[in-house]
Amino acid sequence: MSNLRDAGMTSKAWPFVEARTLLKRIEKSGKDHVLFETGYGPSGLPHIGTFGEVSRTTMVRRAFEVISDIPTRLVCFSDDLDGMRKVPSNVPNPERLEQYMQLPLTSVPDPFDEYESFGHHNNAMLRRFLDTFGFEYEFISGKDYYESGKFDEVLLRAAEKYDEVMAVMLKSLREERRETYSIFLPMHPESGRVMYVPMKSVDAKAGTVTFDDETGKEFTVPVTGGNVKLQWKPDFGARWASLDVDFEMYGKDHSTNTPIYDRICEILGGKKPEHFSYELFLDDQGHKISKTSGNGVSIDEWLTYASTESLSYFMYLKPKTAKRMHFDVIPKAVDEYHQQLRAYPTQDDVGKLNNPVFHIHGENVPTSTMVVPFSMLLNLASVSQASDKDKLWAFIQRYAPDASPEANPDLDAAAGFAVRYYKDFVEPGKGFRLPNDQERGALQALVTALKSEEAALAVIAQKNAQEGKDVALPEVNWSDDEFLQSIVFAVGKVHGFDPLRAWFSCLYEVLLGAKQGPRFGGFIALYGVQESIALIESGLAGELVA
Repeated sequence: MSNLRDAGMTSKAWPFVEARTLLKRIEKSGKDHVLFETGYGPSGLPHIGTFGEVSRTTMVRRAFEVISDIPTRLVCFSDDLDGMRKVPSNVPNPERLEQYMQLPLTSVPDPFDEYESFGHHNNAMLRRFLDTFGFEYEFISGKDYYESGKFDEVLLRAAEKYDEVMAVMLKSLREERRETYSIFLPMHPESGRVMYVPMKSVDAKAGTVTFDDETGKEFTVPVTGGNVKLQWKPDFGARWASLDVDFEMYGKDHSTNTPIYDRICEILGGKKPEHFSYELFLDDQGHKISKTSGNGVSIDEWLTYASTESLSYFMYLKPKTAKRMHFDVIPKAVDEYHQQLRAYPTQDDVGKLNNPVFHIHGENVPTSTMVVPFSMLLNLASVSQASDKDKLWAFIQRYAPDASPEANPDLDAAAGFAVRYYKDFVEPGKGFRLPNDQERGALQALVTALKSEEAALAVIAQKNAQEGKDVALPEVNWSDDEFLQSIVFAVGKVHGFDPLRAWFSCLYEVLLGAKQGPRFGGFIALYGVQESIALIESGLAGELVA
């Protein structure tokens, strides 16, 4: 561990950069532990953004635990005392909820009839969600935190510093909003609704606020004991002060509010935490992903086509860069994740800590048994028109005789994912074309080379002569990816494709009906030489277009 610790103190991986900043903070403060926090608004079900936030926070926590023995905690805080401001459309009988507008989510009946309230239901879904992915965390309900008195000290301080906190907030509001704004949201003593009304007075000494409801009736309630909650921006800063949070990350859409959160935290007697603002995900059109519009990929959709680890890998990559998160990024994420798994055992400590798989698994990095890339499985599913993974295994076991579903569980899972992905995304978009004259000549030459050892070596020798290379010809091995790739490459060079990628585009578009594809020598090895010859001949005959 000491070697890893040394490597962690110099690692350029972003979780270690954040962890080192955090370590300086803790050493300076003398705290006996580090508190990480993530927030959750339980007005809807957990989504891919929730996963990303907790996953990335856990990566920083893991990095911190490499470079320090100081204990860590991760708190997930649910703002479930928030009032319901709109009825969600994705619940049973949403019209039943209309009469409960502005009630705290934990006072709104559960439309699923499973829990004490809608807030309790969504909190349970959050905990189940986090538990499914094995996150270590402590759950805090805002309702419990306010009503138990744990927030009382900070709420009384907010009453005492009311004008100062209001001054911070008013600077950020439009003029018409300022007239009705208050940092306090009292609970109506009779209806229980969350009241978005201005305060007539705030009595710091008595610890009370006075307000009129919409009928003009006046009420005075204590700020403690859950009778009042804070607006969401002040609540952010107040939570930091009350819990003594050391680190929190959130999306770029929050970043303009960071000075507000920080200042309120400081006014209320806390020390602003270290924070990390990440870029938001975009859909295939470059628009921001949102729960409301349903664009992009949901977590359930990702996990229909790939493993959790591939999603964690995607979350690790360049969090400060806006990334398209659509279905077409999934195969690349799967293959890159397994490439990193294979690289990990060969790396030194610095390399391991810079490898994304360390930040996903810690030191318990599994071994990849993916002897066939996911992108290759997709192409195999395409040309074989596989309806289940058993058909893929017939090809896989010929290519890799020692492989089996039992010995290669991640490959077995990937084969199932590949069939689903092919059916849903590849098959509907397949578009074959006929070859042009140059391509037709090259494809016929490729068939000839694949049918004959002499023809194969002859085209490789011709390519070498064309390049002025005096090198030995490769050993003939019809099951070897590299030998087959050398044939494909040589045919493209001899037939004058410049750039050479035009030759590979021909192979993908004419034979696979796709714009992109696998390393073609590896595909031939997997699919079979005779099967590949038949495929090329079908493409030449126009049968694939038909």
